[in-house]
Amino acid sequence: MAKTELLAPAKNMECAIAAINSGADAIYIGANMFGARKNAGNSLKELEEIIKYAHQFWVKVYVTINTILTDEELTEAKKLIWKLHEIKADAIIFQDFGILELARKGELPDIPLHASTQCNNRTFEKVKFFEKIGVKRVILARELSLSEIKNIAKNTDVQIECFVHGALCVSYSGQCYLSASCGGRSANRGECAQPCRKKYTVINGNNEVLVKNKYMLSLKDFNASKRLEDMVRSGVVSFKIEGRLKDANYVRNVVLYYRKLLDKISKKSSSGTIIADFEANPTKSFNRSFTEYFLDGRTECYNLNSVKSLGEKLGQVSARGKNYIEINAKISSGDGLCFFENNELAGFLANKVEGKKVYPNKMPNIRVGDIVYRNQDHEFEKILKNSKTARKILVDFKFKNGIVSAIDENFNKVELILEELEVAKDKEKMKTNFITQMKKTGETIYLAQNVSLEGELPFIPISKLNEIRRTLLEKLTEKRLENYKMRAQQEIQPAEYFEDEVDYRANIMNASAKNFYEECLATVKEFAPEHTKKFDKIELMRTKHCIKYALNMCKSKEELFLLDEEERKFALKFDCKNCEMIISKA
Repeated sequence: MAKTELLAPAKNMECAIAAINSGADAIYIGANMFGARKNAGNSLKELEEIIKYAHQFWVKVYVTINTILTDEELTEAKKLIWKLHEIKADAIIFQDFGILELARKGELPDIPLHASTQCNNRTFEKVKFFEKIGVKRVILARELSLSEIKNIAKNTDVQIECFVHGALCVSYSGQCYLSASCGGRSANRGECAQPCRKKYTVINGNNEVLVKNKYMLSLKDFNASKRLEDMVRSGVVSFKIEGRLKDANYVRNVVLYYRKLLDKISKKSSSGTIIADFEANPTKSFNRSFTEYFLDGRTECYNLNSVKSLGEKLGQVSARGKNYIEINAKISSGDGLCFFENNELAGFLANKVEGKKVYPNKMPNIRVGDIVYRNQDHEFEKILKNSKTARKILVDFKFKNGIVSAIDENFNKVELILEELEVAKDKEKMKTNFITQMKKTGETIYLAQNVSLEGELPFIPISKLNEIRRTLLEKLTEKRLENYKMRAQQEIQPAEYFEDEVDYRANIMNASAKNFYEECLATVKEFAPEHTKKFDKIELMRTKHCIKYALNMCKSKEELFLLDEEERKFALKFDCKNCEMIISKA
């Protein structure tokens, strides 16, 4: 079986612990600045605690510094990277090529650099370039098909990381300037205002309304859970769950779900056994319904009627009374239910439930035959919140020749020599006491698997046995942390870029990034729009989602435009050869 990595998001320490305990092999998390989720930052002290906890299980911690940076910010980012190296972060996820320039000049520690999906990693040529300069991991664009992923993995010598679950950016990552254009909040600076989740009206060149007030740029959520084996065969080594703004319940549920699936087809790259007390089900956590996106080519990946969580499908309304509806499903008081009313998602709360009868807090305009979904499972959320799901490292204890030893599942071994031994009067009772007390690993990260004895045990009081167990496990944790293997970044060397020149889409905001491109023999034509403030003549978004396709207008020659709720007008262009849509100012 191949060894893979399940990579989970963490907004904060609570989410990080939840992810680790639920089976993540690695987590990615933001520091206190320069992360693509500005509202998901953590102090160095918090990160140090998280890293120490993670490394006990040989779980890796990757820190996001994946925004584009000014010259002044790059200086601060350099200081931050050194501090992250000191607290033993396992890698930096970067977007800005100024970080590569710092590494090239020897101004960074040897911490591994992972190329963020924000680097627009959607071609073989881009990934090959990263391989040539010395980057060992590339996070691919979400839009790639299995065949494209396989081609890249087969023909490059880098680790391939792919998203498998969570919200989708409609634009190619790193290539969206719509938020920055409309309100000054840049997606490349961690401040995206999510204009893709707002309503738009579609008009043609004659200003005729074709679609009014729909979520024309909103996508369903990604769920590749049925394709994990295909992805392993395609060469993916790291399976990434989106969600650095999601809460601990979401993380706990989704991570455990993917942990169980991956365990059937691959070996985990971290240690420990997951002891779960609930059955994971991602349909019960926030989702806008699911799509496999472009893994097998174009699909109906969009949801034009809602940006809210749809949740799990329960069934149809079978009857309706004055103040209740009937539905053949297990529903609890406090559940959030929803249905589509005139193609808009409407919701209500289950105030009281009696058998099949559900009494809403406010009677909705729902009809017999309407399909009902549950987007808030009150009982399941309680189970998640109170979950004692734990991660335990298997350990064996052994007594031989006056020495008690502990050896864990990764063959880390520690010993304790017993002194001033007395002969036990009741040898069988002593043996029973030894086994019983060694197995009391309780609230520690360990789970005793075997306790063995060779020779006769001396008399050891129960209090002393407990002390021996505690001391051995403390020493074992120290040994595990001591033997934890940190990877080092190889030297970053310039290599010829695969394009002769780069424009605003290279997202350059500082002199160091410009210099790195030039060292790679690429001419820099212009800086990022966030720097120049020029948005009028650029592609504000390039996307595989196509409004013509969604409206069944692929063969139409009509000009199409979008109007947002503030009457701003955007032109739509269609690169049909590459099956892409471009949005720009009209």
